[in-house]
Amino acid sequence: MRESSLWIWHIFAGLVILVLLGIHMFVMHLDAILAALGAPLENPIDATTVFERSRQAVFMITYILLLGAALYHGLYGLKNILFELTLPKALEKATAWLLTVAGLLLFAYGTYVAVFVFMTKEI
Repeated sequence: MRESSLWIWHIFAGLVILVLLGIHMFVMHLDAILAALGAPLENPIDATTVFERSRQAVFMITYILLLGAALYHGLYGLKNILFELTLPKALEKATAWLLTVAGLLLFAYGTYVAVFVFMTKEI
């Protein structure tokens, strides 16, 4: 039962990634369509524009959600690939623990950066 719940979360994380990256592609790379819709975006990868966008709460939340979904989806997938090697149970347990700790540390650092940039007043 536990493994099927984790798998459902894996699928859900993939869907979150699909939606958020779809929005990202639309906003960042389809500026001609945005201009036609009346919302032109000057230069989406210019440093000033990136920092202005990062200081908006909706983008900060989106970055954190995308980070969490990508880390969970990627690390859970990596765990499953490694476990297909039929590792000894002790090594499987250590691997799962290591991936969990790595994921939590990366999520904490990424969240810190997103919040720090959000709260920064100047470039």
